[in-house]
Parts: sequence; structure tokens; C-alpha cells
Amino acid sequence: MIYFDHAATTPPYKEVTETVAEVMGRHYGNPSSLHRLGEESGKLLDKAREVCAAALSVKPREIVFTGGATESNNTAIKGVALQYTNRGKHLITTETEHPSVHECCKQLESWGWEVTYLPVDADGLVSPEQVQSALRQDTVLVSVMHVNNETGTVQPVAEIGAMLKEKAPRVLFHVDGVQGFGKLPLALDGSGIDLYSLSAHKLRGPKGVGLLYVREGLKLSPLLAGGGQEGGLRSGTENIPYIVAFAKALRLAREGQADRAAKLGALKNRLLRGLMALPELLINTPAASAPHIVHFSYPGMKAEALLHMLEEEGFFVSTRSACSSRRSEPSRVLLAMGKSPEAAASGIRISLGEEHDEQDIDVLLAALKKSVQRLQSLR
Repeated sequence: MIYFDHAATTPPYKEVTETVAEVMGRHYGNPSSLHRLGEESGKLLDKAREVCAAALSVKPREIVFTGGATESNNTAIKGVALQYTNRGKHLITTETEHPSVHECCKQLESWGWEVTYLPVDADGLVSPEQVQSALRQDTVLVSVMHVNNETGTVQPVAEIGAMLKEKAPRVLFHVDGVQGFGKLPLALDGSGIDLYSLSAHKLRGPKGVGLLYVREGLKLSPLLAGGGQEGGLRSGTENIPYIVAFAKALRLAREGQADRAAKLGALKNRLLRGLMALPELLINTPAASAPHIVHFSYPGMKAEALLHMLEEEGFFVSTRSACSSRRSEPSRVLLAMGKSPEAAASGIRISLGEEHDEQDIDVLLAALKKSVQRLQSLR
């Protein structure tokens, strides 16, 4: 079996699984405890924070460890909304955000906030000009993802951040960086980004741990009340084994970013050339996109049927965001891009990893061609 679902989750590095086992077995002290075991865990936590900060080129005190990207996104968006109600109750995001941002905004709407959902073009893009035109006197936050998890669309977050700092410096800017980090360069320093979310398991780290970069001086209303860990923003005993392993995965992702992007980009182009030779398929991924995600539709055919045929041939792919893959309705992201309901209901996402090679792409294309021919005969 060949795994082509890296946008959903990634196989952890061997060093990561070994780190989890070692730290869990040897350093089980609570980092808040005053005895030696607690102090040892506390030192590991401090070191992990320094490693993560170095990978992001930010300060260690600007790193908040969380339980994953969903918590990071909710902490950023709700934390700003609840903290700055004196400034206003208006937020701006896009129609194609990850469910952990989209549903968070929907929840805030039910609590009395107003949200502007910016439309996207046929490539899934928004522009800095669109964001600027949506700004109001009572806008407190803009949230735009770096890389779309379904199509690989890369949003101009650096340009949006620069515009906000020039035109509306009081408006805070949050970026969901989950699918971008380790694949595309993005410097947080000087980017205008105030809040930035990451998840370990998208970077060959463990599930159940993530981080939120919070620019120094920025105050957030915490979602969890308790013992005041993580600078008071995320109460609860820190998951030291997973945090240390996350730091290792994050460092490896940062160090290998350029080579990884080049390799994945070449494999993606090979895959796209093969897909374009199948006239029944509709490519949804734009030309300028992240190097690891390819999305296409087979209009008129259920995506699940093609997915399971490919699984029979030995390949794991997905239909959309893993958070939404069990839903039967058309993709919200594809509909926002102007795709037909038939195309939006028949999408397949192939997401690449650094362990893949050209032969893997070729055998996948052969299996895909065979599966499409089978579906044609059934139709």
C-alpha cells in the first residue's frame, strides 16, 4: 500500500516516535512540580519552546503549546474576539477556510459577532484589495489560511499582512499555517502576522499537539481557565513527550524545507501531466499552488467510488479535508471556487510526502487510469 494522504496526516519520523517513548518513560514529572523530576520536565519544555521559536525565527515567549491546530485556531480567533470587544465585533475571513476556522466564526456569529466571508476567485484566491475593502471601523481580526488543505491554493498572506499594518494597524492578523510550513517559505518576522497556527502531525510529528505563535505584547482571552500554564493562555499540564517530539519534527521540517519543496514540486508536476491525459478528469488545483497537494474531480461520479477503487489497487487517497471527509454534501471549498455541484461532490485529493518517488507516481497514474475506465463501464 502506498500512502498519498499527507495533507490529512503524515507518518511520523522514526526519531519522533523514539523521542516520545524515551521522554514518556524517563521524564514523567509534571513540569509545574518543584521537585527534581518536575524541574527536569520543565527544562525539556523550555528547550522545546526554544527549538520551535528558532524554527519560526520568533521569541520563545511567543510560543504557546496547544492540543493541535483546531485548538490553536480557536484560541487565536475567539481569544481576540473576546479580548477586544471594546474595539468592535467584526471579523474577516474567507469562504474556503479549514472547518476549525469556518465553524469557529459561525459560532461567534451565533454569539453576536459579525463575520465577513470573502469570496474567492476560480483559483481559490483572495486579494489584499478585497481584504482592505472589507475593513470596517469595528474590525478586530482578519484570518486567512496560508495553504488551502483541499486544493493547495496559496494565499498572499505576506501581502495581506503588509497591507493591514499600513492601512489598519489595530486590526490583528491570524494565519492558519498548517499546510504551508515545511513546504513553502514564510518569515513571521516583519510579515504583519500576529497569530500563526501549526499542528505537529502534519509535519511528521505526533497527533494531539500543536502551537500558536502569539506576537509579543498581544493579549488574548484564554479559552481554558485553570492553573495558568503557557503564560495563562492554555491551562492544563503540558504534554511533555509530544511537545519535545513536536520540536524535533518542526526543526526537521524547517531544515529540509527547500529540498523537500523541490522534490515534491517535481513529483506534483509529473502527477499533473498524467492527470491531464485523462480527459474525464477536471483539475481543481491552480497552477501556482503548494508543492504537495493535487486535487481533481470526476464529475458525475461519486468520489468515494473512485477512492475505494484506488484503495483496492493499493493506494490511499482522500476526498477532501479529513475533518469533512465523511460528509456527503459537495465540498464547500470547491463550490466557493465556482465549481459545479457535480464537480464539488466528486473531488479526489492526492497529497505527497518526501518518501515518494517517480515510480510511485507512475504506478498511481496507471491505477487511476484503470479505475476511471472501470467507472466509465459501470456508468
